[in-house]
Amino acid sequence: MASTATPDRTLAESDESTKIIDPSLGDRGLDATFTAKVIAATGPGAKPRIRKVVGSLIHHLHDFARENELTIEEWMAGLEMINEAGRMSTSSRNEGQLLCDVIGLESLVDSITYTLATAAPDQPTASTILGPFWRRDAPRKPMGSSIVQDVQGGDMTYMYGRVVDYKTGRPIEGAEVDVWHTAPNGLYEQQDAGQVDMNLRGRFTTCKDGRYAFYCLRPTSYPIPDDGPAGKLLRLLDRHPMRPAHIHFIISAPSYQPLVTQLFDRRDKHIADDAVFAVKASLVVDFLPRTGDPMAQLELPFDFRLAAFGANKGKDDGVVGGEA
Repeated sequence: MASTATPDRTLAESDESTKIIDPSLGDRGLDATFTAKVIAATGPGAKPRIRKVVGSLIHHLHDFARENELTIEEWMAGLEMINEAGRMSTSSRNEGQLLCDVIGLESLVDSITYTLATAAPDQPTASTILGPFWRRDAPRKPMGSSIVQDVQGGDMTYMYGRVVDYKTGRPIEGAEVDVWHTAPNGLYEQQDAGQVDMNLRGRFTTCKDGRYAFYCLRPTSYPIPDDGPAGKLLRLLDRHPMRPAHIHFIISAPSYQPLVTQLFDRRDKHIADDAVFAVKASLVVDFLPRTGDPMAQLELPFDFRLAAFGANKGKDDGVVGGEA
C-alpha cells in the first residue's frame, strides 16, 4: 500500500527524534526541516521499532554529515568501503562484521543489550562478541575428546567445568558447548588451506551433572585479517590489528538463554588493547599446570552460568538471547 504520510506533517506528529533540530542550519544555508521531512516520510504501516530505530539512524547520520561538512568524495569513499566489505564477505569470512568490530560497534551493542556481568558467583557469565569466524554445524564430539587435529606446536590444554543455572547453581544436563579457536599460526581453519576442515572446533553435550571436558590448545594472539576494509580503516587510524589470545564459545540449553562468549588468556600482552574491544574482566582466565596427563601440559577449569528465559525480566542479564 502506498504511504499516506506527508512530508509537511508537524514535528509533534512525527517520531520523537524529529524534534531535535539545529536552528543554526538556516544560517548556514541548509534546510533546517530536511531531516524531519525524510523521517516523516515513513509510512503508517511501519512497525514502531523500525520507525524508532531507522528514524534515529537517519537523524544521527544527517547530523554526522552536517557536523563534519562531509564532502561527496568522502561520502563515496565511505560507501566504497562498505561495498568492498560486502564483496569480500563469504560463508567463511564476514568482512562487514569485522568492520563493525574494529570500530567497537559489536562490543558496544553487546554491552548495551546485556549488562557486563561481574565476577560475583550469583551473576550469569558475561557475554561478548561472536566474531566473524564461527561456523554452523561444528562436529559433535564425545565428552573428554580433543578438537585438535594434525596441529604442530601449541600447548595442549584440558578444559573442563560445569554448565549451571546462575541463580540456583543447579547443573544443566544436555547443554551444548560449541567451542572454536585458532591454530598456533593465528589462523582459523577456514583461513588456512593447511588445516583440515573443522579443525579446532567441536560441540560437546553436558552430562547429568552439567559437566563438560575436552582437549584444546592454549590460544595465541593474532592479527585480524587486514587485507580488506577493516584493515584499511585500522591503518588510517594508526591502530594495530592484534587480538589477545582467546577461545570462543556458544553455550545453549533448553529453557535457557544462549550465551555467546570468549575466554581470554591473562598473560597475553594485548589484553588491555584488543583491536575489537571485546575483553571483559570476568572473562580473563589463567591456564594452570596439569600433572599426570600425558595428553596435556595445562588445564583450564571454568564454569559457565546461564540465565533461564524470563530470568531478570526487564533488566539486562549478561547473556545473549536469540539465534547467533
